[in-house]
Amino acid sequence: MATTSEAARPTGPRPRVDVVINNYNYAPYLATAIDSALAQTHPGTRVIVVDDGSTDDSVGIIGSYGDRIEAVFKPNAGQASAMNAGAERVRGDVVIFLDADDALEPGAVARIAQEFAERPDLARVHYRLRVMDGLGRETGEVKPPLRLGLVSGDQVGPTLRTPFDSAWLPTSGNAFAAAALRRILPVPEQEYRLCADWYLVHVSTLMGPIGAIDEPLARYRMHGGNGFSRGGAELDLGHLAETVGYAAHTRRHLLRHARDAGIDHDARRIASMCDVANRVVLLRESRGVPGDTRSGLLRLGWRASAGRADVGIAMKGAFLGWLAATLAAPRPVARRLGELFLLPERRRRVNGLLGALHRG
Repeated sequence: MATTSEAARPTGPRPRVDVVINNYNYAPYLATAIDSALAQTHPGTRVIVVDDGSTDDSVGIIGSYGDRIEAVFKPNAGQASAMNAGAERVRGDVVIFLDADDALEPGAVARIAQEFAERPDLARVHYRLRVMDGLGRETGEVKPPLRLGLVSGDQVGPTLRTPFDSAWLPTSGNAFAAAALRRILPVPEQEYRLCADWYLVHVSTLMGPIGAIDEPLARYRMHGGNGFSRGGAELDLGHLAETVGYAAHTRRHLLRHARDAGIDHDARRIASMCDVANRVVLLRESRGVPGDTRSGLLRLGWRASAGRADVGIAMKGAFLGWLAATLAAPRPVARRLGELFLLPERRRRVNGLLGALHRG
């Protein structure tokens, strides 16, 4: 994980970086995102703004920047479609897909470019995000929480055994090697009208090593209208079902790209602890995935925990204990157990302990 100060790093040619901002009806936040991209200190930065058929004031805001940005206007077709349109205009070596309600820190691109310059083999670099509210005020939270580490290096094996379980960042917390993107684009537009980061983040991991910068390089806005990351302390079964759906789509594409790349893997062994947990809660709420059973999910959970080389026996035992209890308990108790597992806000007193168990 990179912690050395930039001044002490070896100098060398820096890659060109294209910041692709995708926007749909985010006029109140759009200028902040564009300004943050234009304010970058890295001389090889280029800004592309894709408007996905907005009906608010977004078009006028984008037009006010003139030739300082490359503007793309298209009919509304969803986030994946907007990202694909932006990717077609990319000329740089590195691509950052910045959501229009987020913002980059001033030195973010320079820091990211340095990471790619030192490691030209990287497929992706991820970094932490500061959380801000709808008015742009920092909340003090960081994504992911500091108790969770950022993975780095070759993650092909873990991704094809236990995808989605390691801490991963939404769109604005990642920078992609353009060469890696060319191997996996376009993002499937029907499956990822929202949440294209599920596809980009996980599938790109098969294309090369991952770099990690353990500091916040962008700001993530929570404003109540976020497309997917809504936060809160209440169990949202609709949101949970969507998450399970995105996991299923992404798992299928992971296996397809692994096969196309000639990566040796056993498709029967792929299992995710967090996906199993989501499916268990839905099953107990009578909204389970067709074909899911209590015994089947218990076996799948065992397989998922066995595949995690990054967590200790205590954490695996805690997960399996929760899994068995949630599957066996009366429905009201099962719901309470599901809330404790899925909602960090409900277990603040034990989050530190869970972080220690995770590291152990």
